[in-house]
Amino acid sequence: MAAIRKEQVPILTGILSVVSLAVVFGAAGGMIPPSAVPTPPGWFLDAIPHVNAVISLAAIATIGLGWRWIRRGNVDRHRRAMVLSFALFVTFLVLYLYRLVSLGGPASFPGPATVERFVYLPMLAVHILLAVICIPLVYYALLLAATHTVGELSRTRHAAIGRIAAALWLVSFALGVSVYATLYHVY
Repeated sequence: MAAIRKEQVPILTGILSVVSLAVVFGAAGGMIPPSAVPTPPGWFLDAIPHVNAVISLAAIATIGLGWRWIRRGNVDRHRRAMVLSFALFVTFLVLYLYRLVSLGGPASFPGPATVERFVYLPMLAVHILLAVICIPLVYYALLLAATHTVGELSRTRHAAIGRIAAALWLVSFALGVSVYATLYHVY
């Protein structure tokens, strides 16, 4: 595979973002039939939300550590933490989409309609909005880091975009954990 060139970062960010969002919205909108994925055992589907909550908490920790390490000037630890954060996000997303497609759509809210309308749905909407906004920001920051030396990165938008992406990513993961807790532990 050929190496990514610096000038390809914006277009590659756009392509990856569009493809990623198309897959997510296609799965959420029922455009991908359950027959497109292997039929999993029930226990596996039941475990995914709990596993994803743990993955989300781990991602919150790795993003926070990555932020801390770059502020202390430890570029190598920062890089490892952010790559691990991305790997956790991809793992979360693969599991989430697998469950979504296998079940034919998202889980319904089991609690009272008032809580669903005024607490759960707004919390879910902000979580989803932030996740959608984060996708191109995270791709852009990672692609910049992959195509530039540490010395060159200071002349790019990596730090500015990275700060925004990390902050929004943290809030999105935290809201995701809140959505999980509301769905599986409160109701």
